[in-house]
This record gives sequence, structure tokens and C-alpha cells, in this order.
Amino acid sequence: MANTLGTYGTANAVTATTAAAFIPEQWSDEVVAGYKRELVMAGLVRKLNHRGKKGDTIHIPMPTRGVASKKLPNQDVTIQQDTTNTVSILLDQHYEYSDLFEDFAALQALASNRQFVTDDAGFALASRIDTDLIQLARSSNNGAGTAAYATAYIAGDGNTLYTGANQTAITSAGLRRLVQRLDDNAVPMSGRFLLLPPVGRSVMMGITEYTAESFVGERGRDNTIRNGRIGDVYGIPVYVTPNCDTATGGARMGIIGHRDAFVLAEQQGVRVQQQYKQEKLATLFTADAVYGVKNLRTGADVDVPAASFAIAMTA
Repeated sequence: MANTLGTYGTANAVTATTAAAFIPEQWSDEVVAGYKRELVMAGLVRKLNHRGKKGDTIHIPMPTRGVASKKLPNQDVTIQQDTTNTVSILLDQHYEYSDLFEDFAALQALASNRQFVTDDAGFALASRIDTDLIQLARSSNNGAGTAAYATAYIAGDGNTLYTGANQTAITSAGLRRLVQRLDDNAVPMSGRFLLLPPVGRSVMMGITEYTAESFVGERGRDNTIRNGRIGDVYGIPVYVTPNCDTATGGARMGIIGHRDAFVLAEQQGVRVQQQYKQEKLATLFTADAVYGVKNLRTGADVDVPAASFAIAMTA
């Protein structure tokens, strides 16, 4: 006869079902949805999916462009002198959002408390990633990578460099000049974007090329100004985010550029975890992400002209 000493039944065990009132529920898809909804800049740039892969650095080859050579009679062809540089992206950014839900509070709090936390976690992580990407514009057009933005152009004319105290409101002439800078650098027409702080949009609403039906090509209910969508100007999509950088001197910085100007490498997308802490009678909730950001085309190499320019405007 088998020894049953010390055995016990499990019919009355406390399970996740019977203890549901004590366990605050968090849905990772809610956090991810909030994260995706709040991302602005991350949706405009090149993205590398490095999820599930090992390593702390991604090396991207950046070959220089070749040239066409004239073929002369009875002469050999001209062999290209290939030169390949490398851009390294460090996967060195790890941010988290954590909260601790005590059982007592979970029993009495409204369900909206959970909704706030999931939305807030997604917003916080999205804001952090967008900020890191936006601040890459400090190096645009051979910038020094600081908040001084010495190589940024003021929004008024698109010609004058920002000095720390000469920011202006954005104008049609300034926009046209900035668009020309992209054209002069042979930046592809598709994939361009114009990112502005809220003050920039406020001024844009008074620019005819942004609002007039003859320019936007939309009528009635489809008009971007009426339905709240941002819209286009000179064929370039316009986006607004409060995460735009503030330069030394107080200017709010916008960016006009191409998706290949910056890159976001994700080694781990938004991950949501929970752990019940019996010693605290609470549930620990954590959302985190691992990623890296990098400039791809800053203008540092004569063969790789700048694909983005920072724009200084009044706050």
C-alpha cells in the first residue's frame, strides 16, 4: 500500500480564478496599442527589426555612390573605386515603466485605473523613443549633436543659420527653401516628412499653401483642415508632436527630412510582465523596451549629403 502520509487534495486550492478579485488585470495589447498610437517620429523613419537576435551593435554598410564614365573608343572601361563606410547602431537604450498595485486598492479601485496605467505606459515609452529620434536632428546637416543647433536654419527664410536668439515663425518662403535643400541633395521625393511642434502648426494654419483647397486638392468632408488630420504642404506630409526639441535659446525645433535620415532599431518591442509579490500583497506591473537610434545621412560625408534639416521657430 502506497504511503499517502502528507498528501492533500487540491479541490480547495486557491487559483487565479478564485482569487481574481485580488489580481488586477493588465493586457499587454492595450499597452502596445497605446504605444503605437502615440508614436509619431518612429513611424516616419527607417526601422530595423532586431527582435529576438543577440548582440549589442548593428553594423550597416554605407557604400558611396558611383559615377558613370564615358566610354572612349579602343579604351578600357573605367573601374569604379568602391568605398564602403559603416554606420554602427548601438542597442543601448532600455527603458521601463513600472507600477505596483496593492490588493486593497485593486479591490476598491474602478476599472478605469487599469486603463489609465496601460495607456500611460504606452505613452511614456512612445514619448521616450520619439524624443531620442527627434534629438538626432541635433546632428543634421553636420551639426555638433548638441542643443545649440548651430547648423539649423530659421523657419522664416530657410537660409539663415540659427544663432540661439534669431528664431522666427515659419513662412511659405522658408518652407520652399527648405524643400529645395532636399532637392539639391537628391533626396527622393517619396518618404519625406515635415515634423513641427504645436506652435508650428498654429502658424501653418495661416499659410495659404497649407489650407487652400487649390493647394491641398481636397473638398468638403475630405478636407484635412476640417477633419483634424494634419495634411500636406508642397507634397510633403506634415506631422505635429509636443516631443519636438527645445534648443538653447528657447527655439522650438522642427525637422524636414527623409525616412532614411534616421533609423530606429528595436531589439525588444514593448514587453509587458506581471508578478505577484506576496510579501507586499500587491502585483508588480512592468512594461519595457530595448532599442537604439542613429543618424544615417547627416551630411558628414560629401558623397552622402544631408537628408534632414532642423528648423528653428518661435516658441
